Amino acid sequence: MPTSTFTDLCHINVKGGDGGAGCMSFRREAFVPKGGPDGGDGGNGGNVILECDPQLSSLIDYRYKHHFRATRGTHGQGARRHGKAGEDLVLRVPMGTVVRELDPDTMTPIYDLADLTQPGERVVVAPGGNGGRGNIHFVTSVRRAPAFAEKGEPALEHWIELEMKLMADAALVGMPSVGKSSLIARLSAARPKIADYPFTTLVPNLGVVRAKSGESFVAADVPGLIEGASEGRGLGHEFLRHIERTALILHVVDVTGGYEGRDAVEDYETINAELAAYAQELADRPQIVVANKCDMPGTEDAVQALKERAEADGRKFFAVSAVTGQGLDQLVSVTAAEVARLRSELAQTEPSEDYSAVYERQRQRRDRTISISRDSSGAWRVTGGAIERMVVQTDWENDEAVLYLQHRFERIGLDEKLAKHGAKQGDEVRILGFEFTYEGETEDDYTELDESVELLDEAEDEEE
Repeated sequence: MPTSTFTDLCHINVKGGDGGAGCMSFRREAFVPKGGPDGGDGGNGGNVILECDPQLSSLIDYRYKHHFRATRGTHGQGARRHGKAGEDLVLRVPMGTVVRELDPDTMTPIYDLADLTQPGERVVVAPGGNGGRGNIHFVTSVRRAPAFAEKGEPALEHWIELEMKLMADAALVGMPSVGKSSLIARLSAARPKIADYPFTTLVPNLGVVRAKSGESFVAADVPGLIEGASEGRGLGHEFLRHIERTALILHVVDVTGGYEGRDAVEDYETINAELAAYAQELADRPQIVVANKCDMPGTEDAVQALKERAEADGRKFFAVSAVTGQGLDQLVSVTAAEVARLRSELAQTEPSEDYSAVYERQRQRRDRTISISRDSSGAWRVTGGAIERMVVQTDWENDEAVLYLQHRFERIGLDEKLAKHGAKQGDEVRILGFEFTYEGETEDDYTELDESVELLDEAEDEEE
């Protein structure tokens, strides 16, 4: 079966490398009785990165292997020796891959992480854990010999969805067995399976078509659609996704009616209705109507009726035959010119911004956003990547480290955020598996040089 070499939707589990622990150490030299702290930082864990590779045509690499891990950072050491960072793990995906975060319980998409459409475009899908800071970072005017360091941050592990949508210029759509595969085989070097029964084509086929003028475009032979495809009948959703990125639709209609003796105009209207039901944007997309099998006797009336219907919709119409080649040169010439025009319009509207940087900024913003809610026991639950990182990197066996965490909470205004949500003195607050008692806002007379990350609560994030 051809499906063994084509995969366009898969779920994978990714995890960055854990961060190495910072070192708590003091300089020890002869004749230097108070050498001061000299603990090095732990190395950052490696990231798991998706990179867009134009040489790939499917997600087959992720069909059987689903778990991917980057390497961890090493621990810091004394004498200000920092740990080595873990190596990034780069996973290559084809152009047109949409990346989504999955709910760990239901395995349904929550939000989009990236849409990789340009060669070399990247997105970090599993950032490595930050390395813990050594005790050299916690020296202040009142704390000359900090006897604590940060632990390394455990990296995030989660499931993501990869969905490939073909990056073709023109998509051949229509009912099953209308001759789409025969057309793309005639027009390009693609050699799809061709037979006289419905659903011969089970996976999309791509072919490069060259016009006599020298212009070329990529055409996709999309497997046949049926009535109800927009609701998932047949393999509707699997096939319709591949039309979403194409600039132009070549709507192929069998004017012979096939074995069922279907009406050409009804077939044309059925497919357009399915496109509109799936996404109105598809129904509004530029479309060329192609009446195929016009070499067969007795098709004149069907060709004329379809032509009148297509022209009434303001669409160009061509009567062709994939067997004899009738009308194909003119169809290719007009299609190539239309693709070139649409490409030019797209180039003028496309932003020049580096989307790899955009995805990274979005990831960092999600990381520093905190959410506060009340669970069934009445305790306040605080979640968010950056604030959870503060907690997990704290050495809870060290009273000085715990005191430092409390001051970090004060600096980011956690008490104020809890008060805004209605927290009262004595309420229980939970972050990950740790519990705290809310004591209300207090005066901070403690001076430190640490620059803590600015955090946004969920309400502030929505406003911005």
